[in-house]
Parts: sequence; structure tokens; C-alpha cells
Amino acid sequence: MTKQTYTADILVVGGGTGGTAAAIQAARRGAKTILVSEFPWLGGMLTSAGVSAPDGNELMAFQTGLWGAFLQELRQRQPEGLDNSWVSFFSYDPRVGAEIFADWVQELANLHWISGQVPLEVLQQGNCITGVRFADFTVTAKIILDGTELGDLLALGEIPHRWGWELQSEWGENSAPADYNAITQSYPVQAPTWVVVMQDFGEDVTPEIPPAPNYDPSLFAGAWDNYGAEKFLNYGRLPGGRFMINWPICGNDYGEGVGRLIESEAAKKEFLQESRWHSQNFAHFIQKNLGRRYGLAESVFPCEAGALALHPYYRESRRLVGLTTVREQDILPMAGGRVASLFPDAIAVGNYANDHHYPGFNLPLQPKSIRWGGRWTGTPFTIPYRSLIPAETDGFLVCEKNISVSHIANGATRLQPVVMGIGQAAGMAAAMCVELDCQPRDLPVKQLQNALLNSLPYPAILVPLFNLDISPKNPEWLNWQLYYLNNPQIYPFNGNYPGSSPDTYNHLNDSQVLPRRGDRFTGIFRRINQQDYCFTITAPDAYDGQTWQVVTLRSHTQEQLQSAVHEQQLTIWGHLNHAGHWLLASEIDIS
Repeated sequence: MTKQTYTADILVVGGGTGGTAAAIQAARRGAKTILVSEFPWLGGMLTSAGVSAPDGNELMAFQTGLWGAFLQELRQRQPEGLDNSWVSFFSYDPRVGAEIFADWVQELANLHWISGQVPLEVLQQGNCITGVRFADFTVTAKIILDGTELGDLLALGEIPHRWGWELQSEWGENSAPADYNAITQSYPVQAPTWVVVMQDFGEDVTPEIPPAPNYDPSLFAGAWDNYGAEKFLNYGRLPGGRFMINWPICGNDYGEGVGRLIESEAAKKEFLQESRWHSQNFAHFIQKNLGRRYGLAESVFPCEAGALALHPYYRESRRLVGLTTVREQDILPMAGGRVASLFPDAIAVGNYANDHHYPGFNLPLQPKSIRWGGRWTGTPFTIPYRSLIPAETDGFLVCEKNISVSHIANGATRLQPVVMGIGQAAGMAAAMCVELDCQPRDLPVKQLQNALLNSLPYPAILVPLFNLDISPKNPEWLNWQLYYLNNPQIYPFNGNYPGSSPDTYNHLNDSQVLPRRGDRFTGIFRRINQQDYCFTITAPDAYDGQTWQVVTLRSHTQEQLQSAVHEQQLTIWGHLNHAGHWLLASEIDIS
């Protein structure tokens, strides 16, 4: 029996965060696109892996492109709002996220999505990738994108790639080890986590969560000792009394024999089973210590998954050997500055701290966190287009955690929003290669950058600027983006464009881009330290006398906080986050 062969302009393999974004963007550009995913949900880290409290790109200036569109959809579809947890400014029911991606795909007649399939063979002609064989069909395409969680096409196509650590001698990264050691051998990549969602049922009525094989309570002892049970649970609080359990401290990170993920299918299956059991055992430990009011959430994930995500949250995969490699130096702040150097071929932006996970071991890393808006955030950095392109192979791009990046720098480039930006850029690039009949390495990067910057209604930021919140109605936004892309050598160290005011429009009325203004609070503002503020509420009466940390994600509000006088009476519009005990300010009246 002859198996079906499909032909397309673009084939995206893998329905994770980057692959989903790439397929949607390629199809929106007009390319005939096929997306093949292993799981029945699209979105990867944001949905099927259960990490529905994403990190990074939280500042309003960085809520752009498909990432900004995703947040806007979440705000519209989740009545409870996104201010639920303290690990993130955006926590949501993963089912809502999956619905958004499914709806976006369904809207595109030129995007064909096939689920339940994994790649088995990569087809090549010379040094060009021409197709991929699956169990039930084959797809040939002009450009093929690897959006798999572990960089599967890199291995199948024998495309040069990396796995594991590099030494200091490789790129001069200060945080890299001088020599290979027991840690590098035991944990070649960061530990994945199999997320489990628990729920507070209000009273001790939930069924017992049975322990899985190899249950050892000593592995979890002290998990929340420095936080307390309530704060521990609120870390990943979701709407409806649910909790995302993705806890790194004596929690459900699992890295024992993590190298098995790429050894063989049997070894991978064994590791995944152990990882799933480990999370079930952590949930059992939580219930046993905190009470039977806490149980497994019901029907969160499809099929038989229930309260356990469809697959682990993979923090690292095989990594491409590309035309350039993002190193630790490329994500750290410039000397005396608050931003990393700008890649001239920048196609995506990230700003998260460099965060590595290894069981029972903290890796000392070069600091890249800064205070902004009354809180900690990360140094903004850019992703170069060349890191998506293989050194020699044609017809191929990567669009996930599998970009050309060092093991050390991967700790910052792996986060959901930046991977979504990488995916959007890869999808745009692939579609433009079809239009221009060229290989990805020959695509004029300026044309790609212009396409991303002009992809209305949600343009994609390419140059991080703290003091320029995005709006299609703000002509200065595009002008400054282009100015620094054309003159990367004068990109400002402090990340602020030299405008007299960041406000050239009334963005509070721009409901297409920004969330609602929020509730009104009156009280006394106090400056604890530089970029550290609190607010004692006097009205409304329900919060009279309560003191909350004040934070903001908006550039104009950040400037208002910096200029506010200690012990001044203010009116603040915003949202209270009870998990983090902060007031997220959207507007301040200092008159």
C-alpha cells in the first residue's frame, strides 16, 4: 500500500511554542503550510507541558508580536484575569491557551495541522533537506522547520548539533566549567519537569493521590521550608483554586539519567516514565503533608493525562551548530549598562535571567538581573537570525530551544516568550524564502526585520527599549526600531531611546494592545530604596491600612514611580495580586 505524500511550501515539525508560532506566521504570510505535532494540543511549554505561568518578556514594551497577541487573547478569554501567581505576571488555565492556538490554526485555510505523529526520517538531496517521513505519510516542502522539543530533526538529518556542556575554552564564557566534572557528566542538559496541576477543594474530601513506584519522601523534604505552604502553592496559582506544580527546590525537576532522552527510544521511554512517577510522588507528598483538601485537579489535560501534563517541560534540547552561536557574553549587560549588545540581524527579544536547573545543585552564573518598575527583571538581549540557520545545510531552519546557543546561554534563551518570538521569525523567514525563491542563508535580513516590525496589528519588537511601549498608533516606535537596527553601534547602554517623553499617545485607551486600566486605590506612597516601593492603602475601605508592594510593567508608570515623593498621597489604578502581595500599577495620579 502506497502511503500518502503531501507537498507544501513550508513544513513545521513539532507543535511546541516555537513550532506553533512558526506555522501560524508562515501561513499568515500566505505560504501553504503543514504543521505536524505529536500531541493533540498546540503550544508546548505554554499549554501541553503545563507551564501556564510563563517567564520573561513581561514588560509592556516587550509584549509584542504573537506573544503580545497571545496575552491579549488570554485577557479576553479568562474572566478571572492573569494576576494569580507570584512566579509570573500571567497565569492561566492551560486549556484556554490551547484553545487560542487551535482557533488561530483553524482560521487559516492554508495551514494543515496533523497531530499524533512523530518524525521517523529526514529526506535529503545533497546538502538540502527536502522532506520528512512519518509513520502514515511523507511531507515534502521547500523549507522545513524543526520545532520539536528535543531537536529531533537535527539528529535524524545528521545536521551538526550540540548536546551538553561547553568548557570555558570554547567561547570564554565565565560561567562555563574549566574542565568536565561529575556535574557535567551526570547532567549533560538541564533537568526537565513533568508539571502536575493540583487543586484546593476547600475541605479534606479528595481521594488519596497514590504514591508511584520508587516513592522516597526524603527527596522532597524541606521543599517549602523557606516559603511556607501557602506561598509555595501560590507560586504557580491558576484560576479556580488550581496550582501549577513546577517547583525546583526538592520538587519535581527530574534529571537522573537525563542523557537517556537521546540514547534510544527505549531509554527515553524509561526516563519519561520515571519523570512522571516523580511528579506523582511529589503530589502525593504535598497532599500527605498539607492535607486532603489538596488533590489532583480534574480534567485539565486531554485524554488520560488528567492532572499531569501531556509531556515534560523540556528546558534544553539538541542545539544547532549555526552560522553564529549565542553565548553568555551576548545575553549579559554591556559594561555599565542595563542591556546586552544588539545583534545587527536581531529577529527576537528576551529579557529573562539566566536560569539553570540541576537536581540538588545551584550553578553560579554571571548576574544579569536588574531592578525596573519596582521589581526584578532580566537584562534584555536579542536573538540573531544567523543562529536559526545551519552552518552548511539548506532548506532548513530551527525554531525552538534548538537554536545555535551555548549550554550556558540556553538558560535565558529557552523561555516561552523568546521562543515564541524565535518561532514567529522563523515562520516569517521561511515564507519569505518561498516568495523570493531563495535559501534561508540568502534571505536579506533587512527585509525579514521590516516584515516582522510591520506585522500589524501586533508588530514584533526587535530592539529592546525600556521607555517605548508599543502601539501601532505610535509612529516613534517603528522609527526608533529601524534607527538602532541600522546603527547598532550606538544602541544606548541604558536601553532608553532619547525621547523627551515615552508617551506620544493615550495608550490607556488603546484596548487592542493593552489590558484594562484596573481598579482605583488611594493611599500613601513610600520609597524603600531605589526601584523598591510600597503603598499603604486608605481607600477603598476593604483594604484600608494594608501595605502592598508597588510594581509596574509600563514605561510611563515606571517614570512616575521614580519621580514620586516619599510619603506622598497618590491615586493608583491597577490590579492587586494576592499571591505576590503586590499592586500592579497601570496609571498614577500624582497631582
